[in-house]
Amino acid sequence: RAAIDEVETDVVEIEAKLDKLVKLCSSMLEAGKTYLTTNKHFVSGIRDLSQQCKKDEMISECLDKFGDSLQEMVNYHMILFDQAQRSVRQQLHMFVKDDVRKFKESKKQFDKVREDLDIALVKNAQAPRHKPHEVEEASSTLTITRKCFRHLALDYVLQINVLQAKKKFEILDAMLSFMHAQYTFFQQGYSLLNELNPYMKQLASELDQLVIDSAVEKREMEHKHATIQQRVSDFSYDDSKADFNVDAPNGVVMEGYLFKRASNAFKTWNRRWFSIQNSQLVYQKKLKDVLTVVVEDLRLCTVKPCEDIERRFCFEVVSPSKSCMLQADSEKLRQSWIQAVQASIASAYRETPDNYYIERLDRTASPSTSSIDSASDSRERSVKGESILQRVQSIAGNDQCCDCGQTDPRWASINLGITLCIECSGIHRSLGVHFSKVRSLTLDSWEPELLKLMCELGNSTINQIYEAKCEHLGLKKPTSGCSRQDKEIWIKAKYVEKKFLKRLGAVEVENDRKPQRWSVKKCHRNNSTTKVPSTRRKYRHEMGSASPAMLSSAATLERKFRRDSLFCPDELDSLFSYFDTGSGPRSLSSDSGLGGSTDGSNDILVFGAVVDSVTEEECEVSEDSSGEVETEQEPSDPEDLRELHPGLLMFRASRTRNLPVMAEALANGANVNWVNDEDESKTPLIQAVIGGSLIACEFLLQNGADVNQTDMRGRAPIHHATYLGHTGQVCLFLKRGANQHAVDEDGQDPLSIAVQAANADIVTLLRLARMNEEMREAEGPFGQPGDTTYLDIFREFSHMASNNPEKLSRRSVHFSNSCR
Repeated sequence: RAAIDEVETDVVEIEAKLDKLVKLCSSMLEAGKTYLTTNKHFVSGIRDLSQQCKKDEMISECLDKFGDSLQEMVNYHMILFDQAQRSVRQQLHMFVKDDVRKFKESKKQFDKVREDLDIALVKNAQAPRHKPHEVEEASSTLTITRKCFRHLALDYVLQINVLQAKKKFEILDAMLSFMHAQYTFFQQGYSLLNELNPYMKQLASELDQLVIDSAVEKREMEHKHATIQQRVSDFSYDDSKADFNVDAPNGVVMEGYLFKRASNAFKTWNRRWFSIQNSQLVYQKKLKDVLTVVVEDLRLCTVKPCEDIERRFCFEVVSPSKSCMLQADSEKLRQSWIQAVQASIASAYRETPDNYYIERLDRTASPSTSSIDSASDSRERSVKGESILQRVQSIAGNDQCCDCGQTDPRWASINLGITLCIECSGIHRSLGVHFSKVRSLTLDSWEPELLKLMCELGNSTINQIYEAKCEHLGLKKPTSGCSRQDKEIWIKAKYVEKKFLKRLGAVEVENDRKPQRWSVKKCHRNNSTTKVPSTRRKYRHEMGSASPAMLSSAATLERKFRRDSLFCPDELDSLFSYFDTGSGPRSLSSDSGLGGSTDGSNDILVFGAVVDSVTEEECEVSEDSSGEVETEQEPSDPEDLRELHPGLLMFRASRTRNLPVMAEALANGANVNWVNDEDESKTPLIQAVIGGSLIACEFLLQNGADVNQTDMRGRAPIHHATYLGHTGQVCLFLKRGANQHAVDEDGQDPLSIAVQAANADIVTLLRLARMNEEMREAEGPFGQPGDTTYLDIFREFSHMASNNPEKLSRRSVHFSNSCR
């Protein structure tokens, strides 16, 4: 009994210790969760700082690497705490809850029987000798109670032994698991930091060099400071910048702070940043504010000093409609500003051609509203001819569902360019918009550029890409009568897993000689038999370094040939298509879905050579279209086949306006925002702008292209479209949220570019967009989504760009001629 009492005491104590350990583990885990939360916030702060310092490559790289490493450490901590939760907290808690509780219940039963035995012994001892009946009853009770006690005591001892053994196992197993978790945690941390160690050593050496460079720079700055201080102390030093340059490369003749007298009743004076640029006097309140034009044309104004007012250093700029009183900081600056204005006036007159005013009257006599009316009439004619459903279903293969073959499909995937039945459209919708964007052909509204995109691709073209290996694999696609599950399996295998896609570079040739180079076919069109001079092609490649005047001059040549066409856009639409109506769909090469074929020498793999990618958009000449109606196709410059990858293929195809090849590149995993470091960091979307294809831009945007991604010169797609005079593309980018306030490396935003090019349509669009932004900001979050007039004008421009682009092309002819 002494041994049993000792064990019972030990169990009570171990239970208390285990309960305490479990509670301490819970506190540790709660503290760990708090630590993880704050650590995650710290890592997030590092990444935010990295984004802020993106321009500094050294800081950005350091923060990215360290942020990723710290995030991994957070993940390791999460694993460690999870192991502690399962090994210590849960395991020991279950031991106390189950095993110790059972022991306590057994102890209660044992104590009760032991008490019964003591009572039976007392009764047996008290039984009188002369009462045999009571003696017999007491003896019988004692015998039964003793027998029960012995059985229960045996079970109780067994329970004690089992508990002692299990206690040892549970405690040792829990601690071993926890220490294994600790070992793994520190081992992973060591491996992670060991991999990071070379970079940290390199960074330490760079920091040492930075300290040295900083010390040198500090000494130089101190020397300059002493020099300037000496100059100031030696004589009256005027640090005001009083120089001007009429021939400045950036077009800014002179800039600086001036006081401007307001035109209100109080005649208050406000300090503003003024500049003379592009024959205009402009100012802004803050650096990022929109420029306010004081004098729109310096040729129509004069400047004179003002000595009859109380303030010093004042001068006045007088135009036919108003005058502006300005004040400089010194007499020297006042004279410089007056001379700068006079020099700008003289320079503007020298550069103005004789027919400037005639052309200006022509431009003002043809406002955008007339173009809008024409576009509206054209749109009404096209709507009368055929509905959206009929137009899309008239494309080869579009009269049946792309995935199951059901007739009369009334749904579409706009980023893939295919038609679908209602059941397959539901499956496509479940894939997510990153795979397929579903829209109704009868219930939803369709922008003209989106409708033209649907007419560019079609089920036959897309199936030749995504089902290229089906015949080789002997697979049978589901029919309209198959179950939804069968269709879902097929669609996921086709678009998500891409099991039936032929990969790039798998070229089959008739002889053993395989191609070593590749290119993409480009379709040119001309609305007459006249060919465009080669100036256009050279201009395309040198756009990045050309001036706006040069760009506009080259564009004029194209528009001239377009206007001379004997065909109207609707007639051209009937002349070209992807498929020959007399012979059915054209056969494809065997190297990939649409991949192309080798040329006669089997030396060049040409993508899009077999499929006649003559787009409806190019028929109508999307602003910058070359105007070449050659049904033959011209390939891009051949490149090494070893360097072929989906991103580069998408890049080249975007320039050549070859939508089937773009779709194939996308199917092969091309990144629509891929950056070509060898071509000024341009993207496929910028290439589509340079290629002049509105529909190629729409295809890229529908598939996730970043409308604000810039090239090495800081130019976004909207900058390039404005430089090239592509009104339709500018309209498209503005509708897609393009930032028109961003400036390139020359400090030019799209509006300033359009103003320089005298492109009235683009200036109208940009200013309308800015006005709409200001109205929405003024109305707050509960205001209307957009002004009705703004939406109507953009809608009309969209229809004009898609259906009558030549009318927009004529808009910049005057400026192009003046730049020759």
